[in-house]
Amino acid sequence: MFGIPGKQAVSMTTAAATQIANLMGRDGHQGLRIGVKKGGCAGMEYTMEYVTEVDPHDEVVEQDGARVLIAPMAQMFLFGTEIDYQTSLLESGFVFNNPNVTESCGCGESIKFADT
Repeated sequence: MFGIPGKQAVSMTTAAATQIANLMGRDGHQGLRIGVKKGGCAGMEYTMEYVTEVDPHDEVVEQDGARVLIAPMAQMFLFGTEIDYQTSLLESGFVFNNPNVTESCGCGESIKFADT
């Protein structure tokens, strides 16, 4: 774990926590796991998946009925990230405000970290 005592690894806006709690209510999900993987034009992409069972190695962040689990290999890349949920006229989705990102591609789907 790459945390600071007393500080959560990631934070969620009220909109994100509400959306995640709603998603958890479907089909008995235990939370939403976020991570990163190699891919995209900038080198890395965020991943999200429903969780039916909590992995003991995941970092667990709970807020307002929402539970986010951070995959072990992604913890150092996501520390300090704020998760938001935004809705516009054409689309809606999660937005990661990540202070560890050094570059992102024009499509907004991939990111680059200093160490990659």
